Amino acid sequence: MRVTKTIKGRQLAILEDVYRDARPALVFRNPFELLIAVILSAQCTDKRVNLVTERLFKRAATAAEIAAMSQPELEDQIHDCGLFRAKAKNILAACRILVDEYGGQVPEDYEALVKLPGVGRKTANVVTSIAFGRPAIAVDTHVFRVANRLKLAVGETPLQVEEGLMKSIPREKWSQAHHWLIYHGRQLCRARSPLCSKCPLGEVCPSKGCDGAK
Repeated sequence: MRVTKTIKGRQLAILEDVYRDARPALVFRNPFELLIAVILSAQCTDKRVNLVTERLFKRAATAAEIAAMSQPELEDQIHDCGLFRAKAKNILAACRILVDEYGGQVPEDYEALVKLPGVGRKTANVVTSIAFGRPAIAVDTHVFRVANRLKLAVGETPLQVEEGLMKSIPREKWSQAHHWLIYHGRQLCRARSPLCSKCPLGEVCPSKGCDGAK
């Protein structure tokens, strides 16, 4: 199937119709809690992250409070979240920078965000979009997979897919589309055994019947 602008438009219209109520699955009360939750979400489910952050934020809910913790103390709080030692190290370093350079607040500037330990393009885009309401597309494993399968954006790296999606999707819908693609990837367009027979995008999907292919 040759994926034209018309087909991409139909794909986006279907995604919007099916997932128009999609919202972030992470639980947070402010930009700082969102930042920590997204750092913790690497190779960890949102459900697990929410359990971990609920416990952590009862113990320490600000950059200053977490920065005052020792590495073992923080590791103990997040030990059931994958890669907890590396995450604890990055979170402590990031919190100390927030305290020393930003008064304990999360900077709104994208370039400042990506310089924080443990914060890459995906995390910075999530915070930029959700916490500060600016158009952005964060490419996680679900977005990467679904974008390639639909050929909304074809790429070998998250950055290539991000750049492709920014061209395929109207800017005013970037942040919303991020959630549409995530929900579609979780519910139907799974990495293994995608549910193609139940997919509302069947008629406009070039990878229909992919049976787990990218």
